[in-house]
Amino acid sequence: MIKDPAVKGYLWTFLAVVALSNVYIFSKAALNVVHIAQFGFYWFGLGMIWNLIFTIKTCKLSTIKKISRKTAGILVVIGILETTATTLFFLGLFTIENPAVTSFLGNMGPIFVTILGVSILKERFNYLEAIGMLLTLAGAFIISYRGPGTLGNIFLKGTEYVVLGSLVFSFSTIIVKKNVGKSLSPAIISLNRTVFLFLFATIMMFVFQKSFSIPNTALLNIAIGSVLGPFLAVLASYNALKYIEASRTSILGSTKSLFVLLGSFLYFGNFPKTIQIAGGILTIIGILLISFGKMILNKDE
Repeated sequence: MIKDPAVKGYLWTFLAVVALSNVYIFSKAALNVVHIAQFGFYWFGLGMIWNLIFTIKTCKLSTIKKISRKTAGILVVIGILETTATTLFFLGLFTIENPAVTSFLGNMGPIFVTILGVSILKERFNYLEAIGMLLTLAGAFIISYRGPGTLGNIFLKGTEYVVLGSLVFSFSTIIVKKNVGKSLSPAIISLNRTVFLFLFATIMMFVFQKSFSIPNTALLNIAIGSVLGPFLAVLASYNALKYIEASRTSILGSTKSLFVLLGSFLYFGNFPKTIQIAGGILTIIGILLISFGKMILNKDE
């Protein structure tokens, strides 16, 4: 039985990384053949079922009755933020051809988490983190830059979705960090997230007038991905935040892009451009510097 909270946190983070890396692959495969509303309906519908089963099995469902009005309000805010961020993320994944590129751009998240951690959670900040943030920004610029042109086509199409999604995700991460393990369990937060996303996807099905019938191959990819993403990756991420700081989860989190890079090549047979890989490596180095900078600060305290 592992007792060290930091070890538990890193183990949960590693599990989240492995699961999330595969999410990019299976969700992209499904999005290639179905509308995003159809994808969301089945992806989060199945994810909600997995989360509900886990919540019941761990006897966490009964805690919903004890939730105060304030805590319920927090769940609503988290649900809205997660719905917005996740929708933007999948729009980016759908728009950008290579999921590895989407993953590299998603490394912008730790920058926003660090900034919000300093301003909201009163976490300290040092020069190593500043350098890391600059390298991550430079890497993201290299990945998405398409060359001179009009303002609308300077950057790779879909970049705006990933960056905005990362920003919104960071707000959700900070709110979860402040409340997980205190008034809310990771299982309840994860279930709450999938319920919001499923309801939103259901509404979008009627808005876009899409059929509930989808190809079997897409359904298989969604079924596998829904276990890894809406259930395992999210639950593991929330559990990690229960034991370690939000910025520390970025250390292992940064490696997800390498897993996605390999998976994208094996599954789709495509590979990012050399310049995009170079930019992606810069973002990973930047995240590591941000994370190590935070660790140094904690050691000095």
